[in-house]
Parts: sequence; structure tokens; C-alpha cells
Amino acid sequence: MVIIGGGHNGLVCAAYLARAGAQVTLLERRALLGGACVTEELWPGYRVSRAAYVLSLLRPRIARELELERFGLQLLPRAPSSFTPLPDGRSLVLGPDRAANVAEIKRFSPRDARAFPAYEALLERIAIALEPTLDAPPPEPWPRHPQDFLAWWLALRAGARLGRDLPRAARLLLGPARSLLEEWFDSEPLRTTLARDAVIGAFAAPSTPGTGYVLFHHVMGSISGHRGIWAYVRGGMGALSEALAAAARAAGVSLRTNAEVDRIRTGQDRAIGVALAGGEEIDAGVVVSAVDPARTFAALDNPGLLPDEFRRALDGLDFRSPVVKLNLALRELPRFRVHDRPEPPLGGTIHLGPQNLDQIEHAFDDAQNGKVSSRPLVELTLPSVIDPTLAPAGRHVASIFAQYAPVLPSDNAAWPRLREQMRDRVLAIVDEVAPGFSDSIEALEVLAAPELEDVFGLTGGNIFHGAMTPDRLLFLRPLPGWSRYRTPVRGLYLCGSGTHPGGGVMGAPGRNAALAIARDLPRLLRGS
Repeated sequence: MVIIGGGHNGLVCAAYLARAGAQVTLLERRALLGGACVTEELWPGYRVSRAAYVLSLLRPRIARELELERFGLQLLPRAPSSFTPLPDGRSLVLGPDRAANVAEIKRFSPRDARAFPAYEALLERIAIALEPTLDAPPPEPWPRHPQDFLAWWLALRAGARLGRDLPRAARLLLGPARSLLEEWFDSEPLRTTLARDAVIGAFAAPSTPGTGYVLFHHVMGSISGHRGIWAYVRGGMGALSEALAAAARAAGVSLRTNAEVDRIRTGQDRAIGVALAGGEEIDAGVVVSAVDPARTFAALDNPGLLPDEFRRALDGLDFRSPVVKLNLALRELPRFRVHDRPEPPLGGTIHLGPQNLDQIEHAFDDAQNGKVSSRPLVELTLPSVIDPTLAPAGRHVASIFAQYAPVLPSDNAAWPRLREQMRDRVLAIVDEVAPGFSDSIEALEVLAAPELEDVFGLTGGNIFHGAMTPDRLLFLRPLPGWSRYRTPVRGLYLCGSGTHPGGGVMGAPGRNAALAIARDLPRLLRGS
């Protein structure tokens, strides 16, 4: 059995399949494992989480079942987790302490302070009801096998658990985040802080239907039992991939780097192996792809095995990405100009840029019109504040996740200019509330969509392996009729973020796919 791609889902899938008794070889085209979940020393002494940079969504049962702590995984919870400095010197800080959150919000709106615990309680109830559905394939509209009824049972149980909350849950999961947040809250600092989770990584505005689910997706995880809290990984995000790789090796997986798959080989109606870029051919009765659906099916040596309807639907997948990632080496920490607290908290995510929902909408409109946002959304993190192993003594590393950049082909001649515009506007926004920040930068890397595609293999630079809109979730992800990790090519499976339950460093697609493949193995070995 061969797995294409050494990202976190590929590693999870490999470990579970090997533990089920399969002989597994995993092939990664880069020199290091992890896909977009890696730590790289971009400059001497500075170790950077180059793409993914915080962790919350990793399924607890994966960490437990693969014994990731035994293999070195250490999480560093962030409390407080959110800091929003405002141009007028005020700031909003949120974290796991609900009483502290209420006191913070009360300074901006007493009504919002009263509403916030009920809002969080609603999200908590929805998350508790829906979480079991993440750890199983999605329900099919028409169950065909006895095991298919498990997914339906989980879905029906989730609906029963929601009870009277079901209508509100449906509105949250299907509707726009903006109307939801405007209904719950009055103060713009709170609205815009929460709205960022609804659009991060998505080519969408808060008023776009489906952004309510993206918001929920980002608050669904937990760290140490606290819902919606994000953590750093000690040693950077690559340390998670190293722990997964160690678990896979312990299970007997053969891990190969610098092994780029050029073609998925087929014979008659099934996958029979892969061919590497250097010409080596590897035979395999099962081929599992952890890369996105577009790249997977583009690698088929016989596209004619795909039904016409499937190919048309594949062409319609949305891989647009508004994201630009900046990685920075800093001479010193930023000095935020706030007057409502003696020491600004720097260990969590620092939200900068638009100060109201209309400004977020305008930022998206700019990108829709082919321009860099005049005032981008900026998410700044300083992981070395909590994990000093990432930088030389007295120095720091920073990650900036920013949007919106326009959607253009990766070879468009405008990219160098647009990348520089995005960089300059992002740094100017940080300088507004932390004067001198730009002067503290010793080194900087800018990754726009072309680099995210070229370096990490993300089609269009899309961090989710495809949009997470309501028409691309559950039994519709990645395509209607093909949501349970199988493909029209017998023996070829998908296990990446383009499958249920979607993107983020979650691992659920890899685990769910492994369980589905393990069930199919006896039939595949019989050749039926």
C-alpha cells in the first residue's frame, strides 16, 4: 500500500493502516515530513512554523490512540488567547476564563457582556452534539452497506442532542456569520474579533452564506478540556508531524522523503501503483492520496477512468485562496500602544486591521475586484514568547496570517507587485498600534498563493484543500456521491483535508479514511 503525501493526514492514515496490519509506504516530495505542518529554520537560529502555526482541532482520540505524547508532542496552551488592540488605545482580551471575558466585554457593551456566556454555551452545545460525526465517514443519502447506517445513527443522535437548539444550529452552520454576530452583539470590537474565525482562509466576507460554519469549525477544537482554545506546539508545528511520523514508524510504516509522485499508475479499472519523478515505479494494490483532489486526479495516467460527470464536478471545485503568510525574525517584541492595561498580552493571537464588519466587507470587495485589500485582516502571533527554543536569546519569531489578496493564476505577472503591496500594507497596520515594529524585523518571508501552491502543494494556495462552503461539506465533500474516501478508480482513496470533515490540523480525514480502507481490504485483496 502506498500513501502519497506526508502531511499530517497522510501520516495519521499511514499509522492507523499499519496498526491494522497493512504494509504501508508513505511518499513525501519534500525533504521533510509534515506538508503544511512543518518547522523550518529559515534563518540561522530562527525556527518557524512556516505554514500552519497554531493547534486546536487535532482530534483528541488521535492523540490518545497514537500515543503522541509518548512520541514527544507537547502543547503550550495560550491564555489569554486573543488580543485586539484598537487605534484609540483601548484593547479587548479574550481567553478561557469566562468571568474575565465578561468583564472585558462589559467595558465595551454591558449588553454584550450579558449575551456572551449564552453565545458560548450555544456553541458548546452544538460542538458536543456534532463532534462524534467528525470521527466517522459522513452519512450517505442512500445507505448501501450495513456499516453506512452508523453515520446516519450518529447524525440522528446529534440532531436529538441539539433538541430545541436544532433550528439555531442550522442557521449557524448554513448562514452568514455577519447576521448571527449582529443579532448577538452590539460592539464592533467584539463582532470583528469573532468574525475573523468565520473568514480566515476563506475567499468570503462575513455576509457570505456558509461563513457561520467556518466560524464554528474554528471554535470546535479544545485544549486541555477548554473549548475554542488554541495552543502552540513546543518546537513549532513540525514537532506534531515528527510525533506522528514516530508513531507511524513504530507501527511499521516506511517513510520516504524526496520521493515526488509523478503519476498514479492504473490498469484496466483500478490503481496499481505510482511512478516517481525520477522514473522509479512502485507497485501497490491500494493507493491513498493525502494531497488535494485536484492534484490527485491530475496525476492519473488514465483520466478516462473518471466518469464525465465526475470530471465536470471536479472542475467545479473552488480552490480560491485570499491568504498571504508572513514569517518574520524579530530583533525585539512589538510595543503595543494601549492605555487600558499595563502589559499587553503577547502570547495569543493579536487581531489587527479592520475595526468593524463593514471594513472586513470592504477588504473582501477589494480582492473581488482584483486588488490587494486597502486594509487587510491581520492575525499576528509571537510563539517565541511562550516557546523560547524557537529563536536566539533575546530574539523572537513571528507569524502573520493576512488576507485578502486577489485570486489570480500562480503565473500571473502581477504577483511580485501584489505580494509587495500586501507585505507593505500588513506591516503598516502593525505599525499603527505598535510603532517601530517594521524596524525590528531582521528577516522576512512572504508566502502568497503561488508559493503556498509551489512549496506545499496546495492547489490555488487553499489551506483547506478546497472551500468549506455548505455545498462542500458532509456527503458533498469533496463531491456528491464520493464523500467516503473512495474514488471512481478502484483501489484509489483520498485521505486529505479535501474530504470529510475538512481542513485545519485535525487528522480526522486521515483516521476516517484509514478505517474505511481497512474495511475494504479483504474485498480488495480478493480482487472484487
